[in-house]
Amino acid sequence: MKNKKEEVVEIDVVKLLRALLRDIWAIILAAVIFGGAFFSYTYFLIAPTYKASALLYVNNNNISLSGQDISISTSSLSAAQELVNTYIVILQARTTLTEVIDEAGLDRSYGEVKDMIDAAPVNSTEIFEIEVTSTDPDEAERIANAITTVLPKRISEVVDGSSVRIVDYAVKPSTRSGPSYTKNTVLGMLAGMVVSGLVIVIREMYDVYIREEEYLSETYGIPVLAAIPDTSQRSSGSYSKYSYKSSYYYGTSYGSEEGKKNG
Repeated sequence: MKNKKEEVVEIDVVKLLRALLRDIWAIILAAVIFGGAFFSYTYFLIAPTYKASALLYVNNNNISLSGQDISISTSSLSAAQELVNTYIVILQARTTLTEVIDEAGLDRSYGEVKDMIDAAPVNSTEIFEIEVTSTDPDEAERIANAITTVLPKRISEVVDGSSVRIVDYAVKPSTRSGPSYTKNTVLGMLAGMVVSGLVIVIREMYDVYIREEEYLSETYGIPVLAAIPDTSQRSSGSYSKYSYKSSYYYGTSYGSEEGKKNG
């Protein structure tokens, strides 16, 4: 078998950090551009949403589910949470939400209404909160209150001996719940910084030009015997030899007789 030579890529972390600091202006500019783009997209293209919530209390000391008696102590918070989770499943059932749609007078499908509803126990107690999210605050309130009307009856039909009481009705939300302009803008700025930083790092890693004299001696151990000066700048006070040729070149390239005289 032939031995395969493994290519080892050395990464100079200090060099990469210097490159990032050198182009910090590009990172800041990318952060501003991405942040502005994310903010504009959120503000102009994403509709604001509103949340209406209602609280329900489950009172079950001795209930019967599918013919089996279940005794629940009020001090057992874990058991109460499991019971609340059972009622949340009943809430998300197609039959329940169909009745909610009829009660609220909605022109929406079962799937749409289900995606708008979120329910969870409050601090692992027998109280659970129902949140309805909609782009219309009136609709959010109407659906939440329709649930408080339909759900107790549905639970009593499924679970024998259950007792669900309304702790708090839903009210019309006055402020939007989302999207968060600040959060999306910050995410955009972070995305811009990450993208620009990756571009700078990749460009620096694949840069094949030698820009510092110390690179040869430190990397290959080769002494530097001479260096070619930068001739792209004019010398102070008078034209250098190279700037004279440059002036002559520009004069002849445009066909100017004056340029040739200057040459």
